[in-house]
Amino acid sequence: MYAAPVDLSFKNISSLTDTWIEEPNSGLRPLKKNSEMKYLSCSLRLNNNNITELHDLQKTVSHFLAQPAHLTWLDLSFNKITHIDHVLCELRELRVLYLHGNSIFILSEVDRLGVLPHLHTITLHGNVIETNKAYRNRVITALPRLKTMDFSAITRQERVLAKIWHQSNSRSRPITQN
Repeated sequence: MYAAPVDLSFKNISSLTDTWIEEPNSGLRPLKKNSEMKYLSCSLRLNNNNITELHDLQKTVSHFLAQPAHLTWLDLSFNKITHIDHVLCELRELRVLYLHGNSIFILSEVDRLGVLPHLHTITLHGNVIETNKAYRNRVITALPRLKTMDFSAITRQERVLAKIWHQSNSRSRPITQN
């Protein structure tokens, strides 16, 4: 199902519930609907808004998509998201997730996304977590099925280095007493 994405970008949306009264932007390819007036798409664009919380994401996906369980591509870039919400982990078919240009500041929250069996592309640049020296190694280690991160292919050498980094940081460190 390679239909056009449901595009709710640049709508000045602050809350996901605000999207429910919006009409998607029209693109080059027309959006198709089923008999229940749900869109026949597996992609959702919510980028360039003012979204801070994702707790209504499942309801929003169900509101727009005919087959919400088949969401494979989600663009949440350029919002005001500060955390990687557990609700993202419920999107089991997700393959592409754009989170760049937000305010995510806890690097370890990326680990949550490791439960997504098909996730192969993620963007996280432009978030506070990018300033962490371990940023790329941590994400590659946490999401071993990734092929692309921040619009850049993950090389075999990067995987090896991330594995070495992970092993050196996983060892229990001896406690020294003064």
